[in-house]
Amino acid sequence: MSPADPGPRRPARRMSPEARRDHLVDTALELYQRLQPEDVAVEDVTGAAEVSRALFYRYFPNVDALHVAALGTVVDELVSRVALPADGSLAEQLAVAVEAFLDVAQQHARAYVALLRSGSVISTGETDALVDGVRDHIVALLVERGGVPDPSPWQLMTLRGWVALVEGATLTWLRDAGTGIGRDELRDWLVAQLFGLLEVTARRDPA
Repeated sequence: MSPADPGPRRPARRMSPEARRDHLVDTALELYQRLQPEDVAVEDVTGAAEVSRALFYRYFPNVDALHVAALGTVVDELVSRVALPADGSLAEQLAVAVEAFLDVAQQHARAYVALLRSGSVISTGETDALVDGVRDHIVALLVERGGVPDPSPWQLMTLRGWVALVEGATLTWLRDAGTGIGRDELRDWLVAQLFGLLEVTARRDPA
């Protein structure tokens, strides 16, 4: 063996199939910290995870399927963490929920941007469905806490519009980090925006 020859690949640690799949997903999320998701190739994942290509293809048919699984993990974290606590005023509850949303989005910044960016090469019907799931979750939380089991079209439009505002503002904040807007400022502004939108809606909607 020549000195330049790195030798055979170190045998992969023994893992259950579930743990191995999770390991590949976690590896992709770690790679997203320094690479754009669309730039992550199978070779990047197998090298970082120290597994063979054959093992990779045992769990995923292609790198796009891995992207969907990894982005799904981010979405699952958003859904599990974004909640309205039982205590405090509505503004305080919203602040907690928005803080959790911003925390996850910032922690997985590249993945979040890729998930929402229009025209992203990893954007598919599956990733769009993941994003819709987060939106539906947030709207359902607001409807439930607002005590409006049958919201009017105006009310639903307001809530969905606010969720779109949260997404767009967070996307801009992450991509233009030099704006000088702090996370606490953004959180408080987003909370105030919802109350402002609801006030406008209340003047138009008898419900």
